[in-house]
Amino acid sequence: MPRLERELTVAFLGPSGTFSETAMQKQFGMGVNGLPCTTIDEVFRATEAGGADFGIVPVENSSEGAVSRTLDLLLATPLHVLGEVSVPVHHNLLTRSGSMERVTRICAHSQALAQCTGWLNQHWPSVERQAVASNGEAARMASEDPTVAAIAGERAAQRFGLHAVAAHIQDDRTTGPASSCSRPDDPAVGPAGRDKTSLILSVPNRAGAVFHMLKPLASHNVSMSRLESRPARVGTWEYYFYVDVEGHADDPKVAAALGELQKECAFYKCLGSYPAEQ
Repeated sequence: MPRLERELTVAFLGPSGTFSETAMQKQFGMGVNGLPCTTIDEVFRATEAGGADFGIVPVENSSEGAVSRTLDLLLATPLHVLGEVSVPVHHNLLTRSGSMERVTRICAHSQALAQCTGWLNQHWPSVERQAVASNGEAARMASEDPTVAAIAGERAAQRFGLHAVAAHIQDDRTTGPASSCSRPDDPAVGPAGRDKTSLILSVPNRAGAVFHMLKPLASHNVSMSRLESRPARVGTWEYYFYVDVEGHADDPKVAAALGELQKECAFYKCLGSYPAEQ
């Protein structure tokens, strides 16, 4: 059945109640068929294998920066980035009873634990903290075990019947993870007027290499909105650079800059061009 004649299936980092699910519904609407996955790796696998039409994964947040596992998987995947969506994050400390009585562990995704470090150090410094696959998974655990408290959002509290010990406990009140939608090798997204292009680059380890890598952007007046580096786990280079530039790959000045980048870089991958979030 053609994709447009059936309900879309979108893989996301689950279980139900995660911020990734919220991002999925914001991007695709409430009527989409969500496929909850236990790990970011599983989101990529499901989308690559065709079990989902699209996948949505956390890319970064304002307090902890890039989500490293997502960046590593974007390097190897055949999927393309086709959009971005930001979701405000409000972390709550949740238990079955709404109190910390009998609680011996506080569970959450490692990023959420880091985002709430200051508050936890002040209020519950002696309680063990355990990183789990997602905040939704932490909420599920807390719903089944009265000795577990979860850090998660209101959607997870409603989904698993939990009550708030404390609300909005994140240290950074402006935290909001950006999520990226990806899909297999379908036709590219055309220019929308205000676009972004995502790249992965690497250069030989020699003096001035990064400067020369970025020079084509300046030469063609292409603005760079993001630059992240990750140690290379494979290949012969020491670092991969994740770069977002303003504009679509089909824009003449962007196309010219990308053409020069391909010649300058030892490794070049265009993840795709897509509308920039307003």
